[in-house]
Amino acid sequence: MKNKKTITVAVTGLNAIDSPGPGIAVIRGLKESNFFNVRIIGLAYEILEPGIYMDELVDKVYQIPVPSSGFDVMLERLKYIQEKENIDVLIPNFDAELMTFIKLKPILNKMGIKMLIPTKEQFEERLKGELNEFGENLGIKVPKSETVFTINELEETLDDFDYPVVIKGKFYDAYIATNTEQAKNFFYKISAKWGAPIIIQEFINGNEFNITALGDGKGNLLGAVPMRKTFLTDKGKAWAGISIDDPKLIKMANNVISKTKWAGGMEIELIKEEKTNELYLLEINPRFPAWIYLANGCGQNHPEMLVKFLMGEKVDPIEEYAIGKMFIRYSYDMICDLDKYEKMSIHGEV
Repeated sequence: MKNKKTITVAVTGLNAIDSPGPGIAVIRGLKESNFFNVRIIGLAYEILEPGIYMDELVDKVYQIPVPSSGFDVMLERLKYIQEKENIDVLIPNFDAELMTFIKLKPILNKMGIKMLIPTKEQFEERLKGELNEFGENLGIKVPKSETVFTINELEETLDDFDYPVVIKGKFYDAYIATNTEQAKNFFYKISAKWGAPIIIQEFINGNEFNITALGDGKGNLLGAVPMRKTFLTDKGKAWAGISIDDPKLIKMANNVISKTKWAGGMEIELIKEEKTNELYLLEINPRFPAWIYLANGCGQNHPEMLVKFLMGEKVDPIEEYAIGKMFIRYSYDMICDLDKYEKMSIHGEV
């Protein structure tokens, strides 16, 4: 497309590590936009997030305070960045930061920064601890789950479960425990990193499926691509996957987006029980998944669609997508100059 409109988009989630954030995949989609010429402002929490040093993808990077620093600290930093960069759209990509951005949304909107993100109510009703009720309201089966806050509650609650069980953090991390000692160790490990509560979930044996979906906040599904995980890391993260033809999964995505009136990206994690072929809902993640670039490869550029919608352009829902497209994640070593690291360390921007 000739004469593409130039816009500035800020993106978080630049930690392209073994359990990557979605930021780099989102940026790749934006850089491949046929509609916009996108200038990318990276927002990083740590100075060694690899995306900071990917000059071909990220035009400018600013360090921002961690969400636990508080609402006011984040707002002051974003005001400073906005004065310098004139950001049009901001795309948050971490669960743990979303509540801060939900609170900031009205203020950022007045500053000229648009976001398509869920409401506080939408965010909370799909929390792992609330998943049973969420699934019940939507008619989706959910593995038995219980939320605990202390090690004593964990031990008591484990009596109601058969091993193995899945021990999950409120935002990230999930481990399979085959006995009580393992479960306790995972409780301490996850709570030290993410805090309480911890979720105990029934283990379902089967194949895992994920759906990436985009909602407009009015109940309309703008796009969805389902995939089957073909290779998992030790943390259960998809390291490879393949897009599949499964109308049931698309119907489920449509149902979830329609009934919740979800705004923005969403990842639906499911497992198909090996013996019965019944689908169980494992998680609803309130943002684009790290594998969102597969949707690009299938003909649906969700990051571009999100930005077009926010910029007031017409976005027609896309139903078609390529089947049998694979993604395989890989690692490689970047060679970077030390001065960039030093600038981020000293000035918090580069």
